[in-house]
Amino acid sequence: MLTWKDVLDFAKNGSPSPENKVLKSDDYWKNHLEPEVYQITRKKGTEMPFSSEMCHSFEAGKYQCACCESLLFDSSEKFDSRTGWPSFSQPINDQAVAYHKDVSFGMTRIEALCNTCDAHLGHVFEDGPPPSGLRFCINALSIQKIK
Repeated sequence: MLTWKDVLDFAKNGSPSPENKVLKSDDYWKNHLEPEVYQITRKKGTEMPFSSEMCHSFEAGKYQCACCESLLFDSSEKFDSRTGWPSFSQPINDQAVAYHKDVSFGMTRIEALCNTCDAHLGHVFEDGPPPSGLRFCINALSIQKIK
């Protein structure tokens, strides 16, 4: 189980090695993704809070990256954070997510990215539920539920 210390260590010293890597040009992503998905995942955008039904959906299943379809999260780790974005307490495995220090907007946060294709997913915070205490605050447009 990942902890806040693990996340900080990854952000400082480098993320776990991904199971595989997908490298595509920005033009490829721009031409293959819906404009809103492109803006969030490739340009580090943020969707409006409470803009997705995914915040209130807790059906069993797995979630994949909207860009490369790599598995990222399992619904067993999903919880209602009341923040307006889907939230998870753990990634599906330790290699699924990459962590980068983000100092934009006058604050320091830890950015969560797909470790396979570097898609911006959201941020990780240390105010999640026990036992990990992690909250992966994820843009709904950056992930897709596998049916």
